[in-house]
Amino acid sequence: MGKGEAWVNGQSVGRYWPTYISSPNGCTASCNYKGSYSSDKCLKNCGKPSQHLYHVPRSFIQPDGNTLVLFEEMGGDPTKISFATRQTGSLCARVSESHPSPMDAWISSQQKVGKLGPVVHLECPYPNQVISSIKFASFGTPHGSCGSYSQGNCSSHGALAVVQQACIGAKSCTIGVSTKMFGDPCTGITKSLAVEAACS
Repeated sequence: MGKGEAWVNGQSVGRYWPTYISSPNGCTASCNYKGSYSSDKCLKNCGKPSQHLYHVPRSFIQPDGNTLVLFEEMGGDPTKISFATRQTGSLCARVSESHPSPMDAWISSQQKVGKLGPVVHLECPYPNQVISSIKFASFGTPHGSCGSYSQGNCSSHGALAVVQQACIGAKSCTIGVSTKMFGDPCTGITKSLAVEAACS
């Protein structure tokens, strides 16, 4: 497609952007940003779409009669669009103690807002599933991304036990991200809670 926006059953999947983000010529296999700036330095993915995949949440999909609406501004070929089902292997979340509270925890502008502070919320995707194990939990300075989290130099020793206690056996769980919950493994450093869980 070219440039526009997509909806599935009235829910916005998001904007999609011009198909070609750079000239098909001048691409480089490796990149070095040293030195002065120039517009043709480090050209990558030349002539390729700015984004290939868009996530359609399962809650947007009906058992049948689904409708895809495309508002296309530049032209494109909708026959090249396809849908694929993806099975979730793990539930992951990473939230910093400096994140704002979730919106539903706010009361009103007349009262004190954000009483709960930031939280990690995990929920299994299917109705008959529960959280069966916690593959990783760290409060401190964890590294990596979903499926490859690792402990940082700063880590609370009790994080795994706290998350297991709150989540295992439940369809969903919410854990406050704070030193009150996990202790303070490194004073003066902004800490995050990273969790990877499995459902069955």
